[in-house]
Order: sequence, then structure tokens, then C-alpha cells
Amino acid sequence: MKAAKLQAFTPLFYLVWSDDLLTQKEFTTLKEFINSLNVLSEEEKGYLLSKVDISNPPSRNELTQWKSDIEKSIQDTSSIKSIFDIAKALSGNDLDLSPIESDFIKLENDLGILGEEALQNFKTKAGSFTADSHTNASFEIQKITQILDGKEAAIIAKVKSVISRPEFAYETSTDINVFRQTVYKWCKILADENLGSMAYPKEYGGGGNVEDYFAIMETLSYHDLSLVIKFGVQFGLWGMSVQSLGTEKHYAKYLKDIGSLKLPGCFAMTETHHGSNVKGLETTATYNHNDQTFTIHTPNKNAQKEYIGNAAVHGQMATVFAKLIIDGHDYGVNAFVVPLRDTNGNVVEGVTIGDCGHKMGLNGVDNGTISFDNVVIPKDEMLDRFASVNDKGEFESPIPSDNRRFFTMLGTLVGGRIGIPRSALAAAKSGLTIAIRYSDQRRQFGPEGGSEVPILNYRMHQRRLLPHLAKTYAVHFALQYLTNRFLKRTESEMQEIEALAAGMKSYSTWSTRDILQECREACGGKGYLSENRIDALKNDTEIYTTFEGDNTVLMQLVAKNRLSEFRKSFGEMGSLGIINYVYENAKTAITEKNPIATRRTDDEHLLDSEFHLQAFVHREKTILASAARRIKKLVDSGLEAYDAFNVVQHQMIDVAQAYLERVVLEQFQTAIKEVEDEKSKAILTRLNQLYALSQIEKNKAWYLEDGYMEAVKTKAVRKIVNQLCWDIRPDAVALVNAFNIPESCLAAPIAV
Repeated sequence: MKAAKLQAFTPLFYLVWSDDLLTQKEFTTLKEFINSLNVLSEEEKGYLLSKVDISNPPSRNELTQWKSDIEKSIQDTSSIKSIFDIAKALSGNDLDLSPIESDFIKLENDLGILGEEALQNFKTKAGSFTADSHTNASFEIQKITQILDGKEAAIIAKVKSVISRPEFAYETSTDINVFRQTVYKWCKILADENLGSMAYPKEYGGGGNVEDYFAIMETLSYHDLSLVIKFGVQFGLWGMSVQSLGTEKHYAKYLKDIGSLKLPGCFAMTETHHGSNVKGLETTATYNHNDQTFTIHTPNKNAQKEYIGNAAVHGQMATVFAKLIIDGHDYGVNAFVVPLRDTNGNVVEGVTIGDCGHKMGLNGVDNGTISFDNVVIPKDEMLDRFASVNDKGEFESPIPSDNRRFFTMLGTLVGGRIGIPRSALAAAKSGLTIAIRYSDQRRQFGPEGGSEVPILNYRMHQRRLLPHLAKTYAVHFALQYLTNRFLKRTESEMQEIEALAAGMKSYSTWSTRDILQECREACGGKGYLSENRIDALKNDTEIYTTFEGDNTVLMQLVAKNRLSEFRKSFGEMGSLGIINYVYENAKTAITEKNPIATRRTDDEHLLDSEFHLQAFVHREKTILASAARRIKKLVDSGLEAYDAFNVVQHQMIDVAQAYLERVVLEQFQTAIKEVEDEKSKAILTRLNQLYALSQIEKNKAWYLEDGYMEAVKTKAVRKIVNQLCWDIRPDAVALVNAFNIPESCLAAPIAV
């Protein structure tokens, strides 16, 4: 009888003695409880009290036996909700505990023993679904790699083979001069492999393949990012500015030597006080008709060229952007080829070069400042595709509008805003590969009596990394779409493509910034060690949000383009067009805003790709119409358009963000439709669902304010995001392995 009654109280004894934090007061509470039990005799009470005597604790063997008895009694945990339920299971028919149920539960509360929480003490590894989750790919990794690489697979494989060679072992010296020379040496190897000249016409020593060039830039980004930027400055900005803004005479003179790295050069646009505002540049190029020359001049210190890659050490020439002055008249910004150094590396007369020195990252790139003191260059060194000076000394251009000519000139350089987001994407893939592989190996905590569990099994850790993984896949396909549109561009759609490139540059680089920070934190102290590479990835990509256009400024450009497209479609904002637009948008949304739709929470609906896209489109259209209405109202009230745009700048970011999110989702969905392998399609669909729903979750405040969803639905979205993370977890390692990053490039001991 005593044994049976003891069994009933075993859970309490075990919890009391196994928790070193219980106080004397709590032992007193337990004794008072035992003394109050009328169902027990005095002898039985005495026996139980002997088990809570601080001066006579149970032995380790006794504690182990108690735990074993408890676990045997709760093999079916579905009916066990509290410690009282365990007590009943242990007592069997030997003791009726129903009269003391309320007292028992009160004791649990007094001792701070919460039923569900306390049960975790008695669940073994064998009974833990958290501990049982493990890596087990549901698809063929190689097939996902093939989908990601697409028709660029051959050039990607070639670049990976080159950067996996021993001579591409990472530079470990902290001396920036050593680092810069190593990066230059790497660039020379790539040039010798004909990778630098890939985008140039074949007749000038190039590969005639711009698509391959972008794939090269992205693949190189699995290696050192200083190499990528040095490569991009030399063969992209410098070489392609000559190709895009110059004419045949410039191609013949320069392209072959640029592509072979015989002629290192720079792209000198940015000035100290004029970064994103290219129209405001102050450097001048004054035409001298008598001797057919231009004089390049820096009028003040704030007009010096700054942050110019390749300038501090290696650059021999530069494409310099300057205001063209003829007979005292300013003809706007044009581009000129200007010498910086002779072939022996000596700076030419009239040119002053400074060194930007040590930076937050990318210290293998020799950024510098350049000033010109009346440097004279021949007339032929004006890059004259869109503007020139004729034999009479007069300005000529095939494009009559100054504004249109300026934007056409800058539009030819949009390739940089495709290369940079693709490079950022590769850095995000590297960070996620390191963090997810490590999370699958790193074990921490676990069920009582069981082994420690991989941290990737924990829901919060999945939440930290897997939505980012889904977003990275989504951005991959969106950037492929952008690249294809750029390659097949027509003049009529160039403005839209430029805006899309500006937006995707911002979206991808901001995404990478956030992903790498999360990866660093998710790897704990190991993520802080330089040997595991996340610090280099973080520091090197930090500037990606600034160069090739500050992200926030670029997002304003995107929003203005969306408003411009809006006006084209619906007439001037003063007309009935905007009213009709809002009305039509409301009509399409009305079925989705009825009580059934706003509250619908079943999995079939929440996982439906059509629901996702409709939600994104509705948000995009509504925010755009709202911004247009607000600007119109401000202008109608007498505000200048410039001031009106300034008032709504924060809303303009929302316009751009909603547009980009819709494009990214749409392109991910489109790409999945083309996948033939069913297992590949299934995992990509899950990633697509996670991307869509995690974005909806992020924007849930907007959807609630708009009335598009009710609280019950946004809560259901949160739950299903959690579930998708759990479902994707077994495939997570395989999904990052599908990026197929060379192990020599990952080079992180924690990612082995």
C-alpha cells in the first residue's frame, strides 16, 4: 500500500529533488500539503514526509529509479496534461486521488511547476519530435543546381574551376599593399583566361557575350569580393564605359588592352560633394577649338573624384565624367578618356592622386581620389556615341533633348546595377551555406536523458535562417529575369528596365546585409571568428548598399518610375483616370475583402500561389494609388512638385518596395512552372510559399489596416510560416549545397 501511494507522489518528489533552485519555503509548502491530505493515515504521511527531508536527500540511484518509473507510466503522453495526471497513472487503482485533485493542482502552482513544462522533464529523446528531426533531402541536389545555373552552367563551371586553383588561396596578410597586389595578380589570371573581356565585341578581342559576363561576376563572388570589385571596375565600369559611350575609334584603340589588363583603368564619376547627383558634377572639360583639345579641370577640392577604384595604385587611364564647356556655354555632363599614369606607373603632370586608405571592407581594392589641374587631352578622347564636337567646334548630338541624352548616356551603364545585386546574392548564398551547415552540426540542449540536439531543429533558429533562404532563392530567379530583360531590351522599355535594375540592386543588397547579420548571430561566437568568413562577407558587402547608387535614392527613382507608368496608363492625375483606377482596384479586391476571404485560414487557401500573388498585387496597386492621390492633393494645394515629392518620400519607399516584392514573387512562381522534375518542383514550391507568406507576415500591419485580412488570418499566416520552416528543415542543408559553392571558396571550418 505504501509503495503504491509513494508511486503517486513520485513526480513531485523527483521535481523537488532534481531542481536545485527550490527553496526552504517550497519544501515547507510541500510538507503542509502532505499533512493536509485526509486520504492518508498518519503513518503514510510520515512515510511521505521522510521523502522531503532536506537532511536526508535521496540517492542518485533512487532519483534515477523514480524517473524511470514515471517514464514507463506515461508512454502515451496524449492524455497527460499535468503532474496530477502522472500521479493518477502511477497510482493505478490503489488510491483514489479525485478528492485531492484541486489541492494537487494548487500545489503545482504554489511550487511553480507548470504541467506542460514539467512534462518535458520526463520525455526521452526517443519520444521527442524536436530531437528526431534530421537532414534528409527529398530531392536530387544536382537537379536544383542545374535549375539555378540554367544555360550559364558551362561558364559557371569554368569560373569555379579557376578560382579553386591553389593560386587563389585567400590572402591572409593584413597589409593592404600586399592584399592589393594579390588581387591584381588574381585579375591578371582571369584576364589571361579571357574572362575579363567576355562582354566586349569579338573583333576587339572579346567574347561577345554579356550574359556570360554577368554569370562570371556572380560566380567570382563566391571567392574574395575585393577581386569581384576590382574585376568589375576594370572590365565592367572602365571597359564597358568605353564600349557603351565610345565609338569604333575608341574600341580599336582601347578594348583589347583593357580586356587583357595591359591597360588598367578607372571609372571617375563620383565627386566628394556630388555622389548620386551626377547632373551636379563640377569637373569641367573645356573645348579649345584652336588646337582641337579639351582641358580637364577640378575647380575646387569638393569637385575631386573620390572613392575611385583602381585609382590609388594601378589605374593608367580613366573615363572621366565632366561638364562640357564650349565658348563659355555648359553642355552638360559628358565622358572623356584621361591619362593618369604612364606605363611605368608615374602619375602624369597635372593629375594629383590620393589614397582612400583602409576601409571597412574591400581592402584589396585601391580606392583613391583624383584631381585635375588643367590636364589637356586630344579631341578624339571624348567618348562621342551620344554627343560630340564637330569640325567647326560646335556641339552635336543625335539626341536633341538634353535630359533624354543625359539619361540615355547613364542608361548604357545600367549593367553595373545588374552585376552588383548578383554579386550580393552570391555573398548571401555563401553566408547561408556556412550558417545552415553549422546549425545542422552544432548541438545544444536537448530532452532530459537524451543527447543534445542540432540547433537547426529549434523553431526559432529555423525562423532566423529559413525565410532568408527562401528569399535568396526568390531573388535568384528575379535577377535572372532582370538580366534577360536587359539583354533583350528595346528602347521603349529602357526606362522601366533601368528602374527595375535600380530597385533590384537595392532589394538584393539590403537583403544580403540583413542575411549576413543573421548568419553571423546564428553562428554565435564561431561566426565572429574571421576564419569562418562571415566577417569578410559582411564587411565587404556593406558598401554594396551605397555604391552604384545609394539604395534609398535608387528606391525614389523606382517609385517615380512607377508613378510615371501610372500616369501613362491613366492620364494626368487631375483627370478621372486615377478615380477609375482606384475604383477598378477596389472592384477586384472586393471579393477578397468580404468577411469569408479576410478570415479564411485553411491551409489550402493560405498555401495557394494565386492568393499570394493577389495579395502582393493588391498591396502594390493600393500603395501606388495612395501615393499618387497624396501628391496630387499636395500639388493642388499650391505646393511645388519638388516639395510635394519631399513630403511623401517615406511613402515612395513603400511604393518601390511593394512593386519589387511583387516582381520577385511573380518571377519565382514563373520559374517554378517551368521546372519538370517533380521533386525539385515540390521543394521550390515550398520555398516560394515560405517567401510569400513571410513577406505577408512582415506586412501584416498594412493588411490589417487596409482590411484585406483580419487578425485571425494574420495569426494563421504566422503559424503556417512556422510550419513551413519545420517542413523545409530536413532539406535545408541540401538546398544550400545546391548552390554548389566550391569548398575552397567557402573555406569556413564550421561549414565542413
